[in-house]
Amino acid sequence: MSILVTGATGNIGSAVTARLAEAGADVRALTRSPDTLKAPKGVRAVGGDLTDIPSVRAALEGVDTLFLLNAVTADELTQGLATLGLARDAGIRRIVYLSVLNGDRFADVPHFAGKYTIERAIEQYDLPVTVLRPSYFMQNDASLQVPLTEHGVYPMALGQVGVSMVDIRDIADIAAAALLRRERSPGALPREVIELAGPDALTGESAARIWSDTLGRPVAYGGDDLDAAEAAIARNAPSWAAYDLRLMLARFQSEGMLAKASATDIMTSLLGRAPRNYRDFARETAAAWKQA
Repeated sequence: MSILVTGATGNIGSAVTARLAEAGADVRALTRSPDTLKAPKGVRAVGGDLTDIPSVRAALEGVDTLFLLNAVTADELTQGLATLGLARDAGIRRIVYLSVLNGDRFADVPHFAGKYTIERAIEQYDLPVTVLRPSYFMQNDASLQVPLTEHGVYPMALGQVGVSMVDIRDIADIAAAALLRRERSPGALPREVIELAGPDALTGESAARIWSDTLGRPVAYGGDDLDAAEAAIARNAPSWAAYDLRLMLARFQSEGMLAKASATDIMTSLLGRAPRNYRDFARETAAAWKQA
């Protein structure tokens, strides 16, 4: 049996691909540029684009299990629904879908609403899917080296309610385990939803304190100004993406992004260890910055 990984060149997709290869699975990695893909031994690169329907149909041929991860793009919903429908047409009954925590609540945030719509399609299709709902990724903050180390500012406008950030390595571990469990099952397993979150609820202030301890210098929280946050994001991203993330941050400030109380226990059971925490992530990231 073969497992097709979409989003295979991203941080999570590449990590899932590596874990599946280590487990001896027959893995196909979907990529727009198969000739340049650097993948573990035994992983087969498959050319395709989620906006190119014939290429996705071809990539799904001979596949039994699908990891559906589509990036945050302006047409994310079209990509996800089309790929899900093509997988159903191909008779694939073993699927793991990477959604997002609070997709059912943050209806005004485009990439949250899109992922939740795909979850609704999974329900209407009555597909036996593992739906993973991760919180905000710790690794998003790995891009903050300049404001943290040069200006002493933690700039993400997280607010004061709390965000249960999750390490993408934990997401990849649980996703790969779910794919292998479904692939190796003699029949389709029931649909399940798993919330993925770290053990700490980070606010803008508490994240700044962790970075201050880690870097050994004062780090202040940049504040809740959403106009400034959108403008900063727009310097390195399209305007639609900057506005999407502004809306996300606004919901963080009003409601937070907190998993259920049971999420950490469930993750600990699935991982065989406690999920990684933000302080350790900060230490590792700061060490990597020094070595770069």
